[in-house]
Amino acid sequence: MKKDRETRILEILTAENRLEVSALAGRVGVSQVTVRKDLDELERRGIIVREHGYAALRSADDIQSRIAYHYEEKRKIAEQAAELVENGDTIMIESGSCCALLADVLAERRKDLTVITNSAFIAAYIRGKCSFQIILLGGVYQPEAQVMVGPMVRLCANEFFVSHFFIGVDGYSDRTGFTNQDYMRAAAVRDMAHQAEKVVVLTESEKFTRRGVVPLNLPQRDTPQPGIVVTNRNIPEEALASLRERGIETLLVD
Repeated sequence: MKKDRETRILEILTAENRLEVSALAGRVGVSQVTVRKDLDELERRGIIVREHGYAALRSADDIQSRIAYHYEEKRKIAEQAAELVENGDTIMIESGSCCALLADVLAERRKDLTVITNSAFIAAYIRGKCSFQIILLGGVYQPEAQVMVGPMVRLCANEFFVSHFFIGVDGYSDRTGFTNQDYMRAAAVRDMAHQAEKVVVLTESEKFTRRGVVPLNLPQRDTPQPGIVVTNRNIPEEALASLRERGIETLLVD
């Protein structure tokens, strides 16, 4: 199926970053004509770039590419997370592909929400799809990820307090907990987390086999933070046991 091929192409390019089209066709198991058609569509959607017989992801930080990668898994995670939100709630959502899909699901299924975010992408992604009040936190703009970072995020976030703050992560370690690859983005998450009663992590299970370089070190209140993790059932058993030992509720999707 075309969707399965696209997922496989993105998996390969995520691992290789850049690959010759003929080699990519062999890895996917289709003709070069077929893989070129798939690449044309991915390029049209701004997910990959073509250059002299090669294909490459636009950027590891490009959120359009990240949404397309394992889209169906991420959509199910987003749908499960949306069950935590009621009509009329005020919530915070951080940058990330699962978080963007959560915003999209909420735009379809909820009413009268106030969404506070540091993601310019998310603010634009649900524009016109809903009548939510969207509050975009100020800060230094990272153009690839389309997210605001820096001390202004903390100053803006301090004006609010919410029940749920939804975040994405880049990895997990039993020793340090959840991790990120970008120091400034990790700092923004910590600053926003101070203003939430409960932090909810949305992530695919494969992130539990990775280690980011920056521990999130989320703030502690009366209960461990994050309080909830939403992921799929392929999470490694040792990671699931580690989360439960930390007192973190884990919601698994098929």
